[in-house]
Amino acid sequence: MQYVRTAPPGASTREPAITSRQTTNPAPIDSNEPWMRGLHADTGYLLYRLGLRSGQLFNSFLQESGLRLRHYALLRFLATSPGALQRELSASLGYDPSAIVGLVDDLEKLGFAERRPSPDDRRSRIIVLTEGGRAFLRDTDEAGQRVTNELLEPLDATEREQLHALLRRVTESGLG
Repeated sequence: MQYVRTAPPGASTREPAITSRQTTNPAPIDSNEPWMRGLHADTGYLLYRLGLRSGQLFNSFLQESGLRLRHYALLRFLATSPGALQRELSASLGYDPSAIVGLVDDLEKLGFAERRPSPDDRRSRIIVLTEGGRAFLRDTDEAGQRVTNELLEPLDATEREQLHALLRRVTESGLG
């Protein structure tokens, strides 16, 4: 980067000039640079990057439906449950409670989920998956598998199973 000293119009040349930056095109990132090797040695960073890529792929495949990965995760959770309170969804999925409200509103508009009175407390409402939500999940199973296959393309079947088992173990112990 170069710094060029400039003075505003009408300014005395005896006053200190204001400094502005001029940028040039940066050099391409070299994966052999020590800082890149350091990032690639950081498992947390690699998981973060994989999560970003996974989210991008899932969101692009869900784009036509108007849903995002967060909606999909909520639907998948509801598919394994007879119904859940919004606060239970928030705790289980790790989403902010206010985000759950918006996600459920979106899913209700599409007919994929609905709020019903809780059998345990009529003042509370549970969120349940509708038949439309189940059909949507069935229709997205193949696309979801394509996303997973693209992400894990460099791994053979045994490595994929190992990765899944390890990620599940870490997730269940660290988030559970």
